[in-house]
Amino acid sequence: MASSLFRTLIRSSKLGSAGTRNFSLVRSQISNHTAKWMQDTSKKSPMELINEVPPIKVEGRIVACEGDIDPALGHPIEFICLDLDEPAICKYCGLRYVQDHHHH
Repeated sequence: MASSLFRTLIRSSKLGSAGTRNFSLVRSQISNHTAKWMQDTSKKSPMELINEVPPIKVEGRIVACEGDIDPALGHPIEFICLDLDEPAICKYCGLRYVQDHHHH
């Protein structure tokens, strides 16, 4: 699905004014896919799944989130500042991070 969507987008970008018609077709394909996915209420949404992951404790003030240990499964590196008291959230994957304050 993703590769055919990508090919359609590339074709539509080369077609000039005709490309807007193709883009509306792509938009309807995306909407139909999303509607099918949303109908199955037995499965948790990605947001529900990511919210089940407890905030990750780190020692420093800055964390570098890549989404996954495997770069092929992750996202661009995002440096996140942890100066606030509430968990900081990665804008790409939604993982939450908190600074682990060690009091000796």
